[in-house]
Amino acid sequence: MRIHIVGASGSGKTWLSKKLSNKYGVPAYALDDLFWDNSAGGYSKKREEEQRNHILRKILSQENWIIEGVQHTWATESFEKADKIYCLETPPLLCRFRILRRFLVRKCRGTNREGETLGSVLRLLKWTKKFYRVNFPEIRKMLDQYGEKVIYLKGKSQIRKHIS
Repeated sequence: MRIHIVGASGSGKTWLSKKLSNKYGVPAYALDDLFWDNSAGGYSKKREEEQRNHILRKILSQENWIIEGVQHTWATESFEKADKIYCLETPPLLCRFRILRRFLVRKCRGTNREGETLGSVLRLLKWTKKFYRVNFPEIRKMLDQYGEKVIYLKGKSQIRKHIS
């Protein structure tokens, strides 16, 4: 089982990957963990491209995997090797709400990531707006070549129906 999940920040990618991972006993990976060098504390330093690509190839060599992330330009091999591609078309306003809620919950619980500040969340909100305007149309166009293995899902209720 090889699944790639793509969508905006706050679209539900991580939630879906955890649900599928638990249901099928398949390891789940976040492309953010490959893209960012978290040893620097949070999402402030990009990982070297060669190292990132090596980690991705190692994951893709496994028999089963679930990969989730917004990244699409350097992760094309995972789209090609996936048996299913879930594209989450969560409404932009809902994504922005979830990003803010996630930040506030983490702050209140004291579980926020290193380097996660109100400023970083505001930058993520701004980036998410650009994602819907620029990146998401590119992703949809790119996914056309994968035909039947692409499943478009809008919102958590549609996702729940699909995976139950």
